[in-house]
Amino acid sequence: MLDRMRRSLLAAKFPIFGLAILLMVIVLALGAKWISPYDPNLVQVEDRLFPPAFAEGGSSAHWLGTDTLGRDVLSRLIYGTQVSLMVGFMAVIVAGTIGVSLGLIAGFFGGWIDDVIMRVADIQLAFPFILLSISVLAVLQARRGFEANITTLQRLIPLILTLGVAQWVTYARMARSVTLSLREKEFVEAARAMGDSKASIIFRHIMPNALAPLIVLASFNVASTILAEAALSFLGLGVPPAIPTWGGMLSESRELLVSGVWWLATIPGLAIMITVLSINLIGDWLRDFFDPRLRN
Repeated sequence: MLDRMRRSLLAAKFPIFGLAILLMVIVLALGAKWISPYDPNLVQVEDRLFPPAFAEGGSSAHWLGTDTLGRDVLSRLIYGTQVSLMVGFMAVIVAGTIGVSLGLIAGFFGGWIDDVIMRVADIQLAFPFILLSISVLAVLQARRGFEANITTLQRLIPLILTLGVAQWVTYARMARSVTLSLREKEFVEAARAMGDSKASIIFRHIMPNALAPLIVLASFNVASTILAEAALSFLGLGVPPAIPTWGGMLSESRELLVSGVWWLATIPGLAIMITVLSINLIGDWLRDFFDPRLRN
């Protein structure tokens, strides 16, 4: 399978670009402490609003310029990769764990269990995402906002849980639909005949055969979650101001666009666009790779 995956990746070409970009972003996130030239929260008022080094009036000390407080944009951009990737991947893990588990149970058992899980999913879908996020984040952050000496991950937990809980429905519906098509297959009947428990049938026989479409869904969902985190941070709902994020950088720059300070919005906006594009390219390739109709 690995050899077929390698050949498929080389033949597709564009996913290689997406994979290279994603790997670069991951390296920046993991090595932010050593790669970034400055502390992202270092205030140098005397250096405020320097344009990028390649623009007129720019300084080589700040390759991508500085913001209104003189903080280095490049350093904040590098540290912002940590939040985007952490929230994107961990929220998908939360959503996938909840949704896939409930979807497998609903599809396998059917009856009133299926009805209850699907009706709860329908109720959640009736709530607008932004209003649901505001409500949940307000409750979860109320207590944590007064706590001191907590890590970045601990500060991000409310946002991760909010995005994860808000997106489990998609996974549940897909896992349920795949389970409904698999539960009467011969290999499942054979497992029943051999006396396997229901839990064993669900997680050892059905779930491995349902992973392909779920992996494709998760890859696209990582991209949409990164966008959702940026949107919530732009609205001031997602991440505390002390933590640099791409959405927060966009929010801080919105009042300066008319003043010609273009780099504060353009640079994080390009970072979001390129990262999401790279993940979507990988998702497109995974969808084609797992499609049996396209296999050689």
